[in-house]
This record gives sequence, C-alpha cells and structure tokens, in this order.
Amino acid sequence: MAADIVVKNIGYLATAQGTQAVGGEKQNELLTLHNAFIAILDGDIIEVGEGEAREELLDEYTAEIDAEGRLVTAGLVDCHTHLTFGGWRENELKKKLLGVSYMDILKEGGGILSTVTETRRMDEQELYLRAEGFLNEMVAHGTTSLEAKSGYGLDLETELKQLRVNRMLAEQTEIDIASTYLGAHAVPLSFLSDKAGYIRYIIDVVLPQVAEQGLADFCDVFCEQGVFDAEDARRILSEAKRLGMGAKIHSDEIFDIGGTAVAEELLAVSADHLTATTEEGIMRLKHSGTIATLLPCTSFYLDKAYAKARDFIKNGVPVAIGSDFNPGSSPNLNLQLAMNLGCLRLKMTPYEVLTAVTLNAAAAIGMADRIGTIERGKQADLVLWDVQNPNELMYRYGTNRVDTVIKKGKVIV
Repeated sequence: MAADIVVKNIGYLATAQGTQAVGGEKQNELLTLHNAFIAILDGDIIEVGEGEAREELLDEYTAEIDAEGRLVTAGLVDCHTHLTFGGWRENELKKKLLGVSYMDILKEGGGILSTVTETRRMDEQELYLRAEGFLNEMVAHGTTSLEAKSGYGLDLETELKQLRVNRMLAEQTEIDIASTYLGAHAVPLSFLSDKAGYIRYIIDVVLPQVAEQGLADFCDVFCEQGVFDAEDARRILSEAKRLGMGAKIHSDEIFDIGGTAVAEELLAVSADHLTATTEEGIMRLKHSGTIATLLPCTSFYLDKAYAKARDFIKNGVPVAIGSDFNPGSSPNLNLQLAMNLGCLRLKMTPYEVLTAVTLNAAAAIGMADRIGTIERGKQADLVLWDVQNPNELMYRYGTNRVDTVIKKGKVIV
C-alpha cells in the first residue's frame, strides 16, 4: 500500500510509545531512530522505520518531505489552557511587581472577575476570532492538540458561549480540542455572599445544559483556599461525572486543602498545578492513576514555587506539562517555554519533558489512543524542529525552533 506522504531523512526521531500515560523510569524512555522515515496515508501513520522507505510504500503520487536531518517528534499537546476569553490584564502587572498577591487582586475585583466582565461583553463571533488567533499562534509553536477551558463567564449564557467557541474551533480547524467546563473558577459578584447558592446554580442549572448540549468532555474546579474547598469540588465533580464528563481539578496551587483526596476519590483524569502537594498527596495521585499536570510558566510569571516534579516521577506518578495560557497568571501560549522550564526549573530530563508534552499530555485530555506518539495507527501529528536532538530543543530558549508542523497528515505550518 503506497503512502500519501513520506517524511524522509529524519536525523533524530524521538517519541514515547503506547496509549496510556507513563510515570517513573518509563517517562524517560523514548523510542529513538536515526536516519528515519514516517509513511502517512489518509492522515494516519502506516509505517515508521530507519533507512529508506520500502518501495511498496512509494508510488508516483506519494509526496516526500525531506526533514534534512532534523529532529522530529510527535505534535505537542497543551493539556491545560484557558483559550477563550475577553480582554487582557496588563494593568495588574504593576500590582504584582509591588508584591500584591493573586488572591488579593481577586478580592479587589480584579483577576478572574475582571476577565469575566470582558468575556461577557464580547459576542460569540468576537470570541471565536480572538481564540482562533491564539490557536494559530500556538500551532506555529508546535502545539497540534490542546484542552480549552471555560470559566470566564460564571453564568449560564457566557459559559455556554465559551464552550460553543471551543466546539466551533474544533470543527472549523484541523486542531483537536478537548473542551472543559470550569464554572467553578471563581464566585461571581452576583453570588459573592452566597457561595452555596452558586454551587447549586452550577449543579442544577449549568451542568445539565452543558451535558445536554454535549459541550464539555471534562469538568474542572479551582479547589483553593478562599475559592472552592474540597467538599465543593467533590459535589460539583461528582455531578459532572454522573452526567458523563471526566473529572479534572485545579489542586494545591497555593495551599493544600484536600484537592488530591478528591482527585483520588473520583479517579480524576488529571490534577493540575500541584505546587503545594505533600508526599501524601503524591501517593493519592499514584493510587488513583491521576496524571499530575504541572504548569511551570505560572510559577515563573507569579514568581512562586515550582512543583516538585522529581518527587512525582520518583513515585511513579505520570507527569504532564501545560502552558496554563490565561490572561492573569500565564499570558504565554508557547509550550516550548514550558518545556524549557520543565528542564531548568522542574529538573526533568529532556526525554521526560518530551513525554510530558506528548503522550502524557494526550492522556490528560483523553486522546492518547490517537495522538501523542509516532506509531503505526496513530494520527500523523508531527513537528519537524530546527534542531538536531531533544537536548538542543530544551537547551535553546527564547526563539521558536519549529520548522514544519504536520497535522492529520497535512502541512499546516
């Protein structure tokens, strides 16, 4: 069977393998091939090997892409983003520089609540065009699949609007997008003195509509001191699971208030941030099979502690890395920076980081059966890098190292 496309002359092919997240020593194990090729048919990989592609894979219609000795990896997967929102928050930068905390800015009506105002103001088409621009920039930096959260509406109308934009982006672009409902991102001003009432509103009004319209693959909760506690998260996520959504949780970003216990109990797909997670919390994630999604760009931007990646890996917890692209605590959508910080601040090896932004990230958004690795039968999502090997990719920072991006067998960058 002849291929549509053959990517040839790959100097260094590096990929994790399988359809499930890996932790411990396995996170550092990649298949590496030299002078390699990848054969693609109808958007899927049909063969991977070293040397020249077999004659039967080639015919007069086969297009060839010469990697010219470059590094080739699976397309990057950004497993934690807040893609769809209105406005920016550059006005908060001075406050941050003066030492005003994120939670204090939130209490002053800034932070998430200011973005809520701007997101409610924008119509669906405006939000779509804005998010599409962000998406195009992500793709140019090597991201070929991602998760996109709501959470900047905090009411039925705007949350559904954000989720519809996520769906439209998935339908009208080549990019695979997992959509997450994050209504429990903050308590809106209309419920500021009635958090219990807002939780009832989420459970009784919004979640049923999200489920009925099929707008979310996952539900997430910002489980943090002063926002939603562990019992709040348990109630919301339990109902979301009953309605068919997977569970995710923002946990232990600033304080450990029991989020990892909820993740263990509900078998959450991922627990995210985890900068304050204790050894007990790490073991809870290990027992539940929950993926630890670490967000080093947020720690960098807020000048806060980094998650203890080595402790998660040592204890066999699969680690993924996301950008946490959002207007307040990580206004960065370049996953390459998160990869650099994965090595330089989380102290992960280049191979561990590569697994974290491909296979493990794909598993964190429920797509590891078709993306995240370069293997026969997987979707042909590839990045050709303007470097020679994974060490150079992690070593270089501050410039975009992407040469070519292939999504579903099509060159898109």
